[in-house]
Amino acid sequence: MSDRIASVERNTLETQIKVSINLDGTGKFNCVTGVPFLDHMLEQVARHGLIDMDIHAVGDLHIDAHHTVEDLGITLGQAFDIAVGDKKGIKRYGHAYVPLDEALSRVVIDFSGRPGLQMHVPFTRGSVGGFDVDLFSEFFHGFINHSKTTLHLDNLRGKNTHHQAETIFKAFGRALRMALEVDERMAGQMPSTKGCL
Repeated sequence: MSDRIASVERNTLETQIKVSINLDGTGKFNCVTGVPFLDHMLEQVARHGLIDMDIHAVGDLHIDAHHTVEDLGITLGQAFDIAVGDKKGIKRYGHAYVPLDEALSRVVIDFSGRPGLQMHVPFTRGSVGGFDVDLFSEFFHGFINHSKTTLHLDNLRGKNTHHQAETIFKAFGRALRMALEVDERMAGQMPSTKGCL
């Protein structure tokens, strides 16, 4: 199998973003976005997904973090789409349950080729670490639309907003790791009865 790596650069009038990933990494993480809580969440994805990530973003944070967060989701999704390649031999589906103290979240992903997001996260506060929790939806919409994945995010319980968010991102990393794992029994086959994804 060839290296599953990608580098994507996205430049708009609102943001300038560079993302490099290695799906077969060790969880190395370098990230500067100007949005510290999002950086903390993305580090969970890298560490628990064993995905090397190098992310640099400059955005119009003097307005708010919306454009930066959304465009990061878009750019990261594009990078995953490129790095995954033709999807032959991957497990395709991934899922994870992750607890953190009182919080518990479940994430299920399908590299289906069809964007779809179901996000059921009843955050107990509107912001955490200065981050507007509404923006998590913008991030994940950007990601699924450009990685062409179906993603279900469910926070099953939790009272602490930080814990709710962290369990979602840790489970997201774990689910990605499972879905992207190469199954030797597939021997380069497409994981679909249609023959394409």
